[in-house]
Amino acid sequence: MFQRKPPTLSSKEAAIQLLSRRDHGEYELYQKLALKGYDEDDIQQAVNFCLDHNYLDDLRYAKSQIRQHVYKGHGERRIRQELNQKRVAESVIEQALEEEPQDWFELAKQAAEKKFKGAKAKDQKEYAKQVRFLQYRGYSFEQIAYALGKD
Repeated sequence: MFQRKPPTLSSKEAAIQLLSRRDHGEYELYQKLALKGYDEDDIQQAVNFCLDHNYLDDLRYAKSQIRQHVYKGHGERRIRQELNQKRVAESVIEQALEEEPQDWFELAKQAAEKKFKGAKAKDQKEYAKQVRFLQYRGYSFEQIAYALGKD
């Protein structure tokens, strides 16, 4: 069976190396270090070190994720779900959404126009398909109605 060799870098060095590439959430960093084979105590020390030196910040990470998802055309619900899966605290998500304000109605409209090339649904089946697409993207029913409504 495959035997994992012990890590050559210290847990702090590995954490800093991961954070130098992109922002990570606290839980995500913890998981990545655990996968590399570090002890729980070493991981906790590395995470605390990164928190103390402001290398790791869940708010900054959440704001970065919001910008990335908005660029991809995702709605607020999808963004919240992704951040919840990465175990970012609900209060941090709320604060990040306040600090990164978006017009979700216009974003839903842009996503619909990009996907459906501005064409209105011809029948109920096609309309349902458009609604499902926008739901999957994370938009609320009010935002979907606005996006697919008459101009």
